[in-house]
Amino acid sequence: MTSVAAYTTSTGEAFQFWVLGTVAVIGALSTILMKRAVHSALCLAGTMIILAVFYLANGAYFLGIVQIVVYTGAIMMLFLFVVMLVGVTAADSLTETIKGQRWLAALCGLGFAVLLFAGIGNASVKDFNGLGKANEGGNVEGLAALIFTKYVFAFEITGALLITATVGAMVLTHRERTERAKTQRELAEERVRAGKHLPPLPAPGVYARHNAVDIAGLLPDGTPSELTVNKTLRERGQIRDVSTEALEDLRALEQRSTDRLERPDLRRTDTGSGAGGDRAEQTEEASK
Repeated sequence: MTSVAAYTTSTGEAFQFWVLGTVAVIGALSTILMKRAVHSALCLAGTMIILAVFYLANGAYFLGIVQIVVYTGAIMMLFLFVVMLVGVTAADSLTETIKGQRWLAALCGLGFAVLLFAGIGNASVKDFNGLGKANEGGNVEGLAALIFTKYVFAFEITGALLITATVGAMVLTHRERTERAKTQRELAEERVRAGKHLPPLPAPGVYARHNAVDIAGLLPDGTPSELTVNKTLRERGQIRDVSTEALEDLRALEQRSTDRLERPDLRRTDTGSGAGGDRAEQTEEASK
């Protein structure tokens, strides 16, 4: 009965495998084919979560939880935030820092594919006892027994490879400084000479009767100021323009002021000359 149950797959298991397996393969291919490093990291995180679901479905509860908490939740998220903060672009991946690394990577990928198919073929031709016997003393105990007895050398070699990859990544990303670092005074002087905006940028929505980040602040004449809105929103075309409304309100205010004072023009074109003109202007202001 145990042997029959080991080789029997229920409808739910088959449905889960084909649906999630397809999504996992698509995520793995997207990790390689995506142009942006952030998108590749997100696809890899999704593939790892699906693998964790497979582990849980096969009774490897400890391995599934470790896959989610350690790999997906800690390592991949850390890698994702590092990529987002550092800003790796598609042009960086085209720069080959080591000669022949693409051919070496292709050779390693081919070797990994051979090992993968050999492992699948070996598992398909041999008999296995099923999950009941594998988790006989507990999933954690069974996993520990395999890691520290049968596969101890493979486990140690994998750990050495991971450490070597970490050190290699640190060496490749390290940049030697070939010139003297500029002081704060020198940087400030360069910024002044370049004519950049020195004080803090004005807040969005100033004089616009709105305080939203997608509304440009208005200058005293009613025209919008490009310095008040985020560059990202400006590139996306997500900025609302309220300058027309503000200019109409300004014209209406001027018209109301003109009507209230009953004067067609608030500015005097002829104020006289000399002291006589000044006295006439003072007399007119006193009469108001």
